[in-house]
Parts: sequence; structure tokens; C-alpha cells
Amino acid sequence: MDELIGQLASKAGIDSVVAEKTIGIVLGFLRDEGPADKVQALIDQIPGAEAAIAASSSNGGLSRLMGGGLMALGTKLMALGLGMGEIQSIARELFRFGRDKIGADQMGEIISGTPGLSQFA
Repeated sequence: MDELIGQLASKAGIDSVVAEKTIGIVLGFLRDEGPADKVQALIDQIPGAEAAIAASSSNGGLSRLMGGGLMALGTKLMALGLGMGEIQSIARELFRFGRDKIGADQMGEIISGTPGLSQFA
């Protein structure tokens, strides 16, 4: 997890605390919206991912009000102070990291199997 946090913080120019929260939010989104088996394989390759997901979903009441899907993901990330350019940069870095961990084919299946995600690939 530290490796991924460091990569995101440096490539997207964000604080490491924000990077960690972002990872938890995005992985939680993928778990809810993407192909479960492929997403779980990715999560299993990132030590600390489960804790980051749990920490990011602690505001359940607000999340329920926002609904789900890509719009809710964007709203959560923008609430961390991220702009669209930073979100796109983060997405590209997360996809690159995922390809390194589980392979391009499996990461491609996550991207194509998650509604709206391919626009960030």
C-alpha cells in the first residue's frame, strides 16, 4: 500500500493522506460496481487495501444519500479536494499499478466490466 500511496502522491501531486483515502474510495467503488472476482484479485495483491476500503466507507450515511456509481465516486473524490485533472491522473496511475499486479488482461476486464470506467483508461 505504501508503494501505491507514494506513486499516487508523486504522480498526481497530492498529499499522501489524500492518496490513501482516494485508494480506499476507488477500490470500494470497484468492489461495488466491477466484476467481483477480478476486483478481489486486485485487492488481494495490495497489502492494506481492505483497511483502506473500510476506512473510506465509514461515512455510510452520506454515501447512501449520494447514491452509487461513477457520479458518487466523483463526488467523493471531489470532496477530498481533487479536481477532474487530478482524478484522471489518479485513475491512470491506479490502472497502471493494477496491470503490474494482476496483468493487463485482468485489469482490462475490471475496466471494461465497471460501468463508466473506460473513459478514464
